[in-house]
Formats: sequence, structure tokens, C-alpha cells
Amino acid sequence: MNNTSFITVPCQRLLAATLALFMFSHVASAATALVADRLIDGRSDTPKTPGVVVIEADRIVAVGDRSIIPPGAEVVELGDATLLPGMINAHEHPLMYADDYQQTHLANSSAYKTLMALAGLQRLLLAGWTGVRVMGDADVFYGNQDLRRAIDSGVFIGPHMTGAGHYISITGGGGDINYLSPEQRVHPDGLIADGPEEIRKAVREEVKYGSDWIKLLVTGAFESVGDDPRNVAFSPEELRAAVEEANRLGVPVAAHAHATEGIKQAVAAGVRSIEHGTYIDDEAIAMMVKHGTFLVPTVYLGDYYEQNKELRAQDKNDEYIKHGRADFLAAIARAHKAGVKVVVGLDLGSYNIDPKVYAREFAVFVEAGLSPMAAIQSGTRVAAELLRWDDRLGTLERGKLADVIAVPGNPLKDISALERVSLVMIGGKLLKRPGEHPSLAGLLPAPAGE
Repeated sequence: MNNTSFITVPCQRLLAATLALFMFSHVASAATALVADRLIDGRSDTPKTPGVVVIEADRIVAVGDRSIIPPGAEVVELGDATLLPGMINAHEHPLMYADDYQQTHLANSSAYKTLMALAGLQRLLLAGWTGVRVMGDADVFYGNQDLRRAIDSGVFIGPHMTGAGHYISITGGGGDINYLSPEQRVHPDGLIADGPEEIRKAVREEVKYGSDWIKLLVTGAFESVGDDPRNVAFSPEELRAAVEEANRLGVPVAAHAHATEGIKQAVAAGVRSIEHGTYIDDEAIAMMVKHGTFLVPTVYLGDYYEQNKELRAQDKNDEYIKHGRADFLAAIARAHKAGVKVVVGLDLGSYNIDPKVYAREFAVFVEAGLSPMAAIQSGTRVAAELLRWDDRLGTLERGKLADVIAVPGNPLKDISALERVSLVMIGGKLLKRPGEHPSLAGLLPAPAGE
């Protein structure tokens, strides 16, 4: 006879209820509830007021009002503040930490730049940026891929990372070194490839060493010497080879493209995103809508260099500010209205720049004509869609990773509130809260054997 037959039905019910209460209390005691006057979930067009997010371990388990707070939860009261998903910077160069290219690329080792990049990425994280896509970097080796591995394995705290170790450029393109005489030999920080077969090999090399994006310099650039952003660098055959090889290896392609024709060729070849897109026209916009191509315009970058005129390549940037910026903002507005998915990306480097300025890309999007809510979604949900992270990041929803930030006041009324992030949580780890000095200490696993 089964021993459970000696337990009466009422006793069984009491035992089950007691066990359920114990299990609920155990789970509830491990929960954290973040409470603010409003919540922007990244998906809805209106905020929730008030807003509550409940987190257990590394996941969001509930979003709503105070009625969802479980007994025994730690409650973090934020008052007149707004909860949002962690911000995602979809275009960055963490190892390009100095304003002077020679200092960044030529004077410092890959190891040194990688260590500086870690510090810069942690500063960005504490400013609310919980995700970063690297779009090539000032590094001959693969420091960004090593950083990502170290963060993913829990050795360091840092934002979620994805991206390309290098940009692939043609000889004489924006990724080459064009200011030295022919008898000088220096390794460029990009991969230089000419013709379809060299480009296929460069794509394979990137993937071999951990890149999960391919970055192509399809046109010239503003912040490089000896090339012109209005010129197309890659041929259609080279573009097709790059995208075909990347697709075969299962990685998406991002195309740096300023020139109108370069944008169109890249979209036709099947790239996932256009980076910059400065001279985009209505035909290119229609193509991007048809192909589902994302646009990462990196607009604030030009403003930053205008405000810091001692930096390099000012001749090109001055021309853009005087004659191109207004047209570009109008084109971004048309693209967004037509249905192009516009995404926040900064392109600034990360170590020696005040991290609060990164949020100014949102303000420029609003200046271009996006609503504050649409701008915020461009740096949260839409960015996560671009990076194929939308199954776990980009919105405050049940089951998503607990990447949550808070800002004082209402960013829908004052978008600059995003520069004043008061609370940061990544993967359920609360790194920063109002009134406390932020710290990454105590959040890493103990070394083996301790």
C-alpha cells in the first residue's frame, strides 16, 4: 500500500497549500520591484502611470501597477521618474578611445586599447547603455571580440556586445591609411580587400575570429583622410560577394554608406543596415522600405565634431554642417514616415567622452521630426530588432532580460532627461540607484576554489 494513502484528503490539501505558500514566499523574497510614476515599455505608444517592474533573478516576471508587487519583495521607490528599457547603442567603436587617430591606432597596443575600452564601456553602462554593437575599430587584432567573451563569461561586468572586429575597405578607401608616402608600411586598422575573392576571404577571416557582423565601407567617410564620402568605393560585384559570403556563414552585413548611389547598391545587395546614409534620397528610402533595411544615421557625431573644432577632418565636417545637416535631418524624417526603421547609434568611441552626451542622439532624432516616444523606441525596441536581440532585450515585458533604467522626470516632455540616468539594472543586477555611488564591485562571481 502506498504510504500517501494514510494522509486524509483535507491534510493533503493543507499540505499542498502550505507547500505552495512556502514556494511562493521563497520566490517572492528574491524579487525586486522597481516603482516609478511612469513607465515606457518600448512597445506601447503611451506610458504606463504609475509603472512597476518586478524582477526575479535575471528576468522580468511582471510589468504593471503596485498590485503586482509580491509579498517580501525589495521595493525600490523612484517617485517622479520614468522606467525604461536599457538603451542600445547600435554603432560604436570602443577601442577608438582617443580623438587623435595616430594616438589611438599607431601609438598603443591592442591590449592597452582593449583595457581602455573596457573602462569606457563600463562608464557607458552606468549611463544607461546596456547594449552595444561594434562597427569595426582602431585595432589590428580582435580586442572587441575578446572583451565580449570576457563579459559574457562573467569575468567583467559590461553591456551586451555584438558586432564586427574590423571594417572592410578597398585600397585607398575610408579604412585604409592614406596620409603616408608609398615607401612607408603600416598596418591599417581595417581589412583592405579588392575584388570579390579578397572580400570573401576578409569576411571569412572576420567570422573566424569572432565577428558576428560584417562591416563594409561602401563609400568614403567624413572622419578619414584622403577619401570622399560622396564617392562609392565597392563595386556591385564586390558588394554581392560580401553579402553572399556573410549570408552563407550566417552573419548580417552593415554598410557604411554616405553617397546616394552607394546606399542604393548596398540595399540592393541585401545588407541589413545602412550606417550614416547622409545623402539618402527618396528612391533609396523606397528601396529600404521594400527590403526592410534599417537606417543608423549617427547624426549627433557631426554635431559633436562641430562643437569640438580641434578634432580631425574638420574640413569635411564643416561642409556637412553648413550645407548638409538640415537636408539630412529632413531625409531622416521622410525615411521614418515612409516606414524605414531608424536606429540610435553614436559612432563616438567611449573612453574619454562624457557618457551623458551619448543620449543626445535621441534629441537630434526629435529635432529631425520623430516624436519623443518614437525616438526612445529607436534606441530600445527597434535597435534590439536590428541586432536580433528582440527575443530578450529592447522592451520591458514579462520574460525579457531585466535590463532596466530610470531617469528623473518625464523624457517625453524633456528628452534630455535621458542624459541623467539615475538607475541602471542589467540582467537583474542593480548597478546604480538614486542617491548612491554606482559600483560594479561585488557583482562578479568569486574565483574558482573560493
